[in-house]
Amino acid sequence: MIVVDDSEELPAAIHYACRRARQTGGRVGLLYAYQIDTDFHHWMFVNEMVEREARQYAEDILKLHALRVVQETGRRPETYVRKGNRREELFKLVKEHPEISVLVLSAAPGKKPGPLVEAVTGKYAGKIGIPVTVVPGADQVVDSGQL
Repeated sequence: MIVVDDSEELPAAIHYACRRARQTGGRVGLLYAYQIDTDFHHWMFVNEMVEREARQYAEDILKLHALRVVQETGRRPETYVRKGNRREELFKLVKEHPEISVLVLSAAPGKKPGPLVEAVTGKYAGKIGIPVTVVPGADQVVDSGQL
């Protein structure tokens, strides 16, 4: 399982997960969780439009990354679009789908590896219920023979 976002380290996670899926006969899963920060209670139409656009954006991003997964593995990934907090939706998804066997994340360059990496290796370590693999991010050298 890969959590899709707009980070520059995402390609490293996708590459690693695809190689792992090819070697193990597994399948890649892609999750995109979105949150809507605006709240237009008085203008229901605007709220619905913002929601539709956010969902469409999520689906478009997943299609783009799904094409890369197909190119690297020869198999279509499972894709999931969720509305809500990324970490919370990830944890719910893993609980709902016991076939998800590993989470692949890539660390952001620099001192802070990223909020999701920090969450699953820090405050929420062990609570996701599946192994977590953290791969080096964009500016870190990766020997692809080691993946």
